[in-house]
Amino acid sequence: MSRDGVWVAKAAKEQLTLATGDRGSLGEEDVEHRGLCLSDLGRREPGCGKEKNVGLGSFASRLAKSAVCISFLLASVPAIAADNPSVPTQIVDLANKVDGEHPGFRAFHAKGIVVEGRFKASAEAARFSRATLFNGSSIPVVARFSDGSGMPTVPDGSPAMPRGIAIRYHLPGGHDTDMVTNSFKFFPVGTGEEFRDLLQAVVASPPNAPKPTKLEQFFASHPNAPKAIGSLPIPDSFADEEYHGIDAFIFVSKSGKRQAVRYVIAPQQVVHITAEEAAKLPPDYLFDDLAKRIAQKPLVFHLKAQLAEPGDQTRDASQPWPDERKQVDLGVLTLTRMVPNSAEAERKLLFLPTNLTTGIELSDDPLPSVRAATYGVSFGRRSQ
Repeated sequence: MSRDGVWVAKAAKEQLTLATGDRGSLGEEDVEHRGLCLSDLGRREPGCGKEKNVGLGSFASRLAKSAVCISFLLASVPAIAADNPSVPTQIVDLANKVDGEHPGFRAFHAKGIVVEGRFKASAEAARFSRATLFNGSSIPVVARFSDGSGMPTVPDGSPAMPRGIAIRYHLPGGHDTDMVTNSFKFFPVGTGEEFRDLLQAVVASPPNAPKPTKLEQFFASHPNAPKAIGSLPIPDSFADEEYHGIDAFIFVSKSGKRQAVRYVIAPQQVVHITAEEAAKLPPDYLFDDLAKRIAQKPLVFHLKAQLAEPGDQTRDASQPWPDERKQVDLGVLTLTRMVPNSAEAERKLLFLPTNLTTGIELSDDPLPSVRAATYGVSFGRRSQ
């Protein structure tokens, strides 16, 4: 078994420990991994993350579901060959070369903070999706704000760095669904292989590299990559940034109508600052500001869906839809408090863009599965 196979297996065992009741001080409903239905190769267990009536009590249902998903994860371990690493494993290895290895931290978005709150859907949301998430009830959430770098001490005002918010919605019946968003308006590339190649180009382009560098060559052949990175502004606050789902998902209504969407998490106001202004701020200014703001009053965002029109492609996250595409307000996300033991909560939390629920489906976009598998590799390593 390869190194990642061992670590993923250990991660799966930790998931089982959590499923059987040891959830730490977050409480019974705050830290769950019921959507852990991935392998290092990006496969998904059919039915995992779906809402099913299995005829068990809520705890037994959670345990049974976790056991099925964990079994699938463990079954995938022998396929992770040390001499033929998967694309997700290569991505994590390259991220560690770019930002260094930091035991116990994520390979991407290493610096973060966990908060809690609730989501309440709009009446219009139920027209587009039959998901329980959009039934209008008050849904508890746990969310993580983060800087995009793999360095846990990266200055918050660093340029060309996405900021992110990942959200886990605790649905009725013990089910969860996740959304993983960041401040990219569109992603630099459209496939896992291209993202691996981008990281390889970064590694191969030190300051003294001959011109044109490997990165310059990559940008020349992937013109949307520098555009995506160049579109990253610097916010004055996590609360004043707009976050994008990047990948396309499919909403399925009660009547069976299908609608491709991309998520937008919109703040009450968007405020960006210049690189010169950011350089004068403390290295942790985003996190300090978040703690101050949420102690004074809740942070409020609107979850929106950008609607695709006929002919809009859904496969390539590096190709944004036109700005004039309609956006539907799906509901209000209200974040009310920071989790006291955020570092411990971060260690246990694994947000997966493939952890969906009935009424929300994957599109033909390949990135969610690659991202989920990559996060699984990173989780396995940081959990050792």
